[in-house]
Amino acid sequence: MSVQPKGRYSLAAYLELDRTAEERLEFWNGEVFDMSGASREHARIEMNIAIHLGSQLAERGCHLFPANLRLLVPSMPPYRYGDLSALCGEPRFEQISGVDVLTNPELIVEVLSPSTEAYDRGDKFSHYQSISTFREYLLVAQHRPHVTQLVRQEDSTWNHRELGDVAASIRLVSLGCDLAMRDIHRNISFAPEPSLWGNTPPR
Repeated sequence: MSVQPKGRYSLAAYLELDRTAEERLEFWNGEVFDMSGASREHARIEMNIAIHLGSQLAERGCHLFPANLRLLVPSMPPYRYGDLSALCGEPRFEQISGVDVLTNPELIVEVLSPSTEAYDRGDKFSHYQSISTFREYLLVAQHRPHVTQLVRQEDSTWNHRELGDVAASIRLVSLGCDLAMRDIHRNISFAPEPSLWGNTPPR
């Protein structure tokens, strides 16, 4: 996914633009960014998670939402787009400029891209924390089998795990279910990691 700035807008102009656009457009400090244009690997990972997580959640009466659903982020108005979001219980929505915005996600998933990784790990995560129901964050790499899992504790600190074993399984605390690494990255081909030492082994 590449983030393409589309110029400066008032909030009212952005809301009208986003309401009618086919792209996913995010507003920040008067600028509008196009969050669309995912790579095939990015799209495949989203689909893999949706398939394997969605089937578990449906049996339990929980809800999984795709990337085009807007999320209300109190400290970063008017809303953001996550790649996937989920919750157990009744979803709550607020109407903003005629569109539904989810107010109570428990899990948010972002599939990382070179142009968005720093934003997803930094500012976006910081602002997601203003969502009172937000309990768990998955950051999924698309160039290698790797997932960062952050789980909110009762004291509002975040427990942090890095998972890179393709045989591992992730326990999703917020939803009470499991997601296998091999299912997340199913049908994804990874290029060999470049050696830190080039073609010459260290001595």
